[in-house]
Amino acid sequence: MAMSNVGRPTAPHASSSQGFQSLTGGRGLLQDEPLIFELGGWTKTGVDLPPAEHDASDLEGLVRSSPIGLPGLSEPEAMRHYVRLSQKNHAIDLALYPLGSCTMKHNPRLNEKMARLAGFADLHPLQPVATTQGALQLMDRLAHWLKTLTGMPAVALTPKAGAHGELCGLLTIKAAHEAAGQGHRRTVLVPTSAHGTNPATAAFVGYEVREIAQTDDGRVDLADLEAKLGPDIAAIMVTNPNTCGLFERDILEISRLTHAAGAYFYCDGANFNAIVGRVRPGDLGVDAMHINLHKTFSTPHGGGGPGAGPVVLSEALAPFAPAPWLVSGPDGFELVEEAKDEAAQAFGRMCAFQGQMGMFVRAYAYMASHGSDGLRQVAEDAVLNANYIKARLATVMTPTFPDGPCMHEALFDDVWLEGTGVTTLDLAKALIDEGFHPMTMYFPLVVHGAMLIEPTETEPKRELDRFCDAMLALAAAAKAGDAERFKGAPFLAPMRRLDETQAARKPRLTWRPELTTVAPAPLAAE
Repeated sequence: MAMSNVGRPTAPHASSSQGFQSLTGGRGLLQDEPLIFELGGWTKTGVDLPPAEHDASDLEGLVRSSPIGLPGLSEPEAMRHYVRLSQKNHAIDLALYPLGSCTMKHNPRLNEKMARLAGFADLHPLQPVATTQGALQLMDRLAHWLKTLTGMPAVALTPKAGAHGELCGLLTIKAAHEAAGQGHRRTVLVPTSAHGTNPATAAFVGYEVREIAQTDDGRVDLADLEAKLGPDIAAIMVTNPNTCGLFERDILEISRLTHAAGAYFYCDGANFNAIVGRVRPGDLGVDAMHINLHKTFSTPHGGGGPGAGPVVLSEALAPFAPAPWLVSGPDGFELVEEAKDEAAQAFGRMCAFQGQMGMFVRAYAYMASHGSDGLRQVAEDAVLNANYIKARLATVMTPTFPDGPCMHEALFDDVWLEGTGVTTLDLAKALIDEGFHPMTMYFPLVVHGAMLIEPTETEPKRELDRFCDAMLALAAAAKAGDAERFKGAPFLAPMRRLDETQAARKPRLTWRPELTTVAPAPLAAE
């Protein structure tokens, strides 16, 4: 649904220095489009419905006494409305989506075709298991390859996304400690540069969170970690590659110190895209790690989903994995839904049913079409692309960690903007005018004015150069003193620059008839 234009400035043409505005509010072939509620059409509908066969006498006080409040549009009007909205939205199918730590890459259409096969798309979670054997077999194959790629003996498929996977991993760790009489371990160690969900998840489970310091080169401070490990520590949560786009060189020593202290090693697998096919986390001593299927194995997660975050588990934690357990028996695949037999020590359930089937199909299709060599190339190309961007932009911008290569994302700070009057936010807004979605801004929080850029492996050199050329041109303009270009940006976006603080604190999420001159009336067929 589009934002309302009421009370907001209309975006000028590219010739914004003359203040030119079109008479219609449109810009060339990009139409001005109000909210669907503001289009009128309250007395019509594009669909003719037959009269109801029964009256509503059995509904008593539940019968609607006023119009439902939905606008009526003909089919052409509805089609045009959503096409016009699509032209206002950036998408991975349009251009580079450089958000760092998000892995927004192309989603092969083959994946979508497979996910829409009737045997997968039409499944009902309460179907008899005998009628879902094909889907269960796909889940089993997916689980096999997740375990193979990570070097871990078990996997829980049901978590719905990264944070849900973190919750699963920590609940598994908690159950393992309690089973071993170590329930007094109530603290989780988290690096200062961790994803915000890490400490939030630990606190949600009931753990106290303690920070681990970061070294000057952007990695876990081993001395600080060793000093804070003790009999009260339940686990550490380390992202590898980390949020600064760097591989933790001391990962084996981190694992050794953690296990020597009787704690478990949870690895945030959000950046698995950078090492898939190249590094097996199980070989690094990891006990639990979530894998964002919607990041490493395609399907960009913009727009709120869908997602899936299976958790791979070490031999020590495998017995405590949540139900349901998928097992193969003489009569085919079965789901162990209760804490019995193989799942006798399962800590419980993560969701009502078996997980996000559509994401399972997409991820497996991605794996099968790439093969082992293709998945290895995914990591290699993702790292190559990020280092190419780092090398090109380092000529005018300041890499936060200039020594050595980065992994899947290049991190810059705002030191190079000092004295220009331009901020990271201003630069990001100006990038919109150049046709690109902005990079991740101000994250990780440990870097002042951070600009985190992740090109992923699906971008060709031509697109990387187009992005870098735009960044270099903006950098030159900022250093030349053209601050006004940035302070007013974006000039070409539909809504210009909004007050984001007010939008976050006082969002208008509901349309009300009194805000317009159009009043809803009872619908009639047209």
